[in-house]
Amino acid sequence: MLWRAACRVVGIVLLGGLLSAVLVRYAPGFGSDEEKLDTRFSEGSLRKLEERHEPERDVAGFYWRFLVNYVQGDLGQSRLLQRPVASLFAERLPVTAAAVAAGLAAAWMLVLVTACAVARSRSRALGAAGRAGATVLQCLPAGVLALLILGMGGRGAMVCGGAIAVVLYPRLLHYVLNLLEESCELAHVVTARAKGAGEWRILRGHVLPVCLPQLVALGGTSVSMALSAAIPLEAILDMPGAGQLAWQAALARDLTLLVNVTMLMSLAITIANTAAAAAGRRRPAWVEAA
Repeated sequence: MLWRAACRVVGIVLLGGLLSAVLVRYAPGFGSDEEKLDTRFSEGSLRKLEERHEPERDVAGFYWRFLVNYVQGDLGQSRLLQRPVASLFAERLPVTAAAVAAGLAAAWMLVLVTACAVARSRSRALGAAGRAGATVLQCLPAGVLALLILGMGGRGAMVCGGAIAVVLYPRLLHYVLNLLEESCELAHVVTARAKGAGEWRILRGHVLPVCLPQLVALGGTSVSMALSAAIPLEAILDMPGAGQLAWQAALARDLTLLVNVTMLMSLAITIANTAAAAAGRRRPAWVEAA
């Protein structure tokens, strides 16, 4: 089972890197640099600028050389920033990891508190109010949220983490509310309520255990949602993280850097989803005791 999961992760990461290279190579404007607009360059200089992209025009050859160097521990050189990709990752990954972790923790805490309060109260009005508020927040794109924060002078990993939480909260809340409300109508829950069990005991012992596999699976999916939200947030808030790096690489069509970022995000998302799927199949001790 473990080796199958490992092979699946490796396969998805390699396929993600290849698709990224193909999309960038055949995207409009590939091979166009800002330097070409500088009238001070001679024809010979412009020709040298064109030659920089020649190794990248053959996608299959480029990706094969990339993988060979990758196995040897060489992630390549960023054409945009003129620095090794490994050193860029070493500087920027901790920034993004801190923001994403803070955003995930805050979002899930708020979602579970809200959803459990609604389920425990059994109030349709409270549930409708929660859904209405989540719908309003869901209409606020991450880029617009970043602009609002930037206008208020917000900076730092924790601010970005809070913005990620605001982006995730409405998307997670709708699903969790529906899940808990449907579970509250199951036969064994109705029987427990008829026997006089308290709402908190019912929620802890009869509702949450039923929802646990779906919640864990949603937790894995929320990682990809958080990483996607971090890209525009970091770019607009000018945070030196991996999300800003991905944004810059896409704008500059830096093939080596973009393939590395794609593979890294594919790895993080696939591992999170695989771990969530494996954890969802196991029932923790507190569930068995309940």
